[in-house]
Amino acid sequence: MGAGSPCFLEKAPRRLSPEPAGELPTKAADSADPLFSVIVAARDEAENLPHLLAALRTQTLAPGRFEVLIADDHSADGTAALVRAAAQASAFALRLISLPPGRTGKKAALATAEARARAPWVVCTDADCRPGPGWLQAYASLVHLPPSQPTPHFTNSPLHFISGPVRLTPGGAWFDGLLGLEFAGLVGVGAGCIARGWPTMCNGANLAYRRTTFHEVGGYADNAGLASGDDEFLLHKIHQRHPAGVRFLLQAEAVVDTPAPATLRALLRQRVRWASKFPHYRPAAPRLLALLVVGANVSLALGLLAGIGWPALGPWVAAGWALKLGADAWLLWPVLGLLRRRRWLAWLLPLQLLYAPYALAVGLAGQRRQGYRWKGRQVR
Repeated sequence: MGAGSPCFLEKAPRRLSPEPAGELPTKAADSADPLFSVIVAARDEAENLPHLLAALRTQTLAPGRFEVLIADDHSADGTAALVRAAAQASAFALRLISLPPGRTGKKAALATAEARARAPWVVCTDADCRPGPGWLQAYASLVHLPPSQPTPHFTNSPLHFISGPVRLTPGGAWFDGLLGLEFAGLVGVGAGCIARGWPTMCNGANLAYRRTTFHEVGGYADNAGLASGDDEFLLHKIHQRHPAGVRFLLQAEAVVDTPAPATLRALLRQRVRWASKFPHYRPAAPRLLALLVVGANVSLALGLLAGIGWPALGPWVAAGWALKLGADAWLLWPVLGLLRRRRWLAWLLPLQLLYAPYALAVGLAGQRRQGYRWKGRQVR
């Protein structure tokens, strides 16, 4: 997709007022206006942030072309002090944004940092993620693409939202391979739905949006009370306003690594948090996709049980399983190539056997109204 329109290079308005309370200015922040503002919401992330900052120091994009804003959500573990210390020696503009009293949660952190950003584009990732050296350069190659030079994956419509690929890194659990393959499937489905014009999912660990568009659709205002959904709700709203302006960044250099849950309990908590968004989806596409996934996998499981009880159904059950596994392998092969993890395809059959009870349990738990604990807080 082309991005030669001047709106992609427009400068964010400069602040003439003093620095807001809670924001730490740096010498690097006085450089020319950057192209990207990398925003990270952090709560008690002193252990993870040094690794993220180290990854950002290796970016091939020039340090003057991006800034990094760490939005501290009332951490109690030294996160703020760590960012202050790192900012003193940072080659790129690194700023600490502290949430004021009464404002909490990831969406509040992201919105507060976005209001302090200086670039026309925001790129989001998480504190425990590891982007590769070419991550920001991959985004820049799209933003700077002249209209006369389309790529095979993008048309010449202005970009408004870009979803990037995310890869799980081992968390030390026995089910790492299963999780990696399942997550790759989510990446592939999200990319395919975006390409077909029916966006369903993306991941806040790797996405970008134009700040003017963020404000045009109201940011997180209509779902600020929900702990999850900072990524997908924004994707859906921007697509509704600019259906030709949402694309998936199909470049290996853009892959961001995120750690897999280390325990089964952590996995279930994460997936229940994701599933809790289902009742709040407005477009039909994500709702229909969720129902299709659960229905298809439950049908396969019931068919397997029926085949055991009535052997005459065996050939039909086998055909159904072969069709489903073949379709999954067809989808996953290019995605695993992008992620450079094709060895995960060996987990396809075990994942299919486990997926029906797993999807049902997570889906039902996600619809309960009592909420869950996240980052030491009770949320809904």
